[in-house]
Formats: sequence, structure tokens, C-alpha cells
Amino acid sequence: MVRLENVTKAYRLQNVNTVVARKLNATFPSGRCVAVMGRNGCGKSTLLRMIGGTIGPDRGRIIREGAVSWPVGFSGSFHKDMTGTENVRFIARVYGIDTDQLIDFVEDFAELGDHFRMPVKTYSSGMRSRLSFGVSMGVPFDTYLVDEVSSVGDAAFKERAGALLTDRLTTNGAIIVTHSKKLVRQICDAVTILENGKLTWYGDIEDGIRAYRALMGRGPRGQNKDQQSH
Repeated sequence: MVRLENVTKAYRLQNVNTVVARKLNATFPSGRCVAVMGRNGCGKSTLLRMIGGTIGPDRGRIIREGAVSWPVGFSGSFHKDMTGTENVRFIARVYGIDTDQLIDFVEDFAELGDHFRMPVKTYSSGMRSRLSFGVSMGVPFDTYLVDEVSSVGDAAFKERAGALLTDRLTTNGAIIVTHSKKLVRQICDAVTILENGKLTWYGDIEDGIRAYRALMGRGPRGQNKDQQSH
């Protein structure tokens, strides 16, 4: 379970203040898969990183019950001068799980070849995402945080990643940032939409998707625009 209590977050970019969260209050129940949808740049990834604890809110607090992953696909926690193997070994020790088993799992799943034993600073962004996804799936979490499964690799790897994530969600929960209505229908139990720092909850998947389509159709200032289906 993850609970947001009066969570507020803003950042300044190019002399413009962007509010990601305005006194957000929400509960993501244990064992459920909830989608977080919204426009590009509205702060979905920032919200996920706050939930994962990689950054903190400006005000308010986030309560986590059970083990919550870092955002899958986010590789900011890796030490760039350490190899993929060394990073995985360190993470295994932090979480108190079998080091060799986690290394074997990640090496097989991430398919990094010889790069697995090279410094992470030599990796492409896609390789870092695959390493992060592999480690996340190899550590037993109660709630997985996933930022766009579509960013983790080529088509074949995305299919494997999606299958593994679906398997994990038979017994665990997740909070997933996505634009894919297909993915939402396949694995999610509820939809939230982030807009102007407010989070709206839809317990019915189709209601959430309709609200998302309407939001995207309005454009950034309310004007209509053509929306391509995902």
C-alpha cells in the first residue's frame, strides 16, 4: 500500500514553475495495478520517483507499507563507474537476497552480453533501462513502480518484459506510468489521471480511458486536436 498525504511538489525549468502535485491525497491499495496517465511533461515520472523515494516532496508525506521498488527503467541509482555485475551484487546485498541468483537472473534476462561486466557509464540509455528492469524483476517487491514498459528495449525484449511483468502482477501490485490504453486494459485494475497537479481516480478502466482521451483531445489549452490511438 502507498498513501499520499497532502503531497506537494514543484520545480522550476527555464524560469517557469511547474507544479507536479498540489496537496495530493490518494491511496494505492496493495495487490492492485494502477495506471498513472496524463500529458507529456505533467509530472507522472516525478510522481513515481517520489513514491519510490528517489526524490522527496516539497511538503506532505508518502507512507509505504511493504517493499516498494524504485521506478523500473530508472537507472539513476546505478554507480556509473561500477560494472553491471557489481551494481547487481551491491543491490542484492542491500535487499538481503542471494547474490549469485540475482546476478544469474539479470544476466540472462537483460541480455547485455559482455557489457554486463563493463562500467555502466559505457551503456546506452536502453541498456541501462534493461539492466534496471532486470534487477527490479529479480528483487521480490510487494509493489512495482513502472515508468513506460515501452522504453526498455526492442520489440522482442518489450514482449518478454511485458510477459514477466504480467506474471509478477498475479501476486503483487504495481503503479504504472503509461500512455498505452492497450496495456491498461490488459493488466490494470484502476486508472489515475494527473493534470495540473491534481490526481483523479477511476475505478472503472473504461471510464479512465475515456477521460484520458478527452484530456488529450482538448490540447494543452483546451483546444480540440486529433488524437492518434495507442
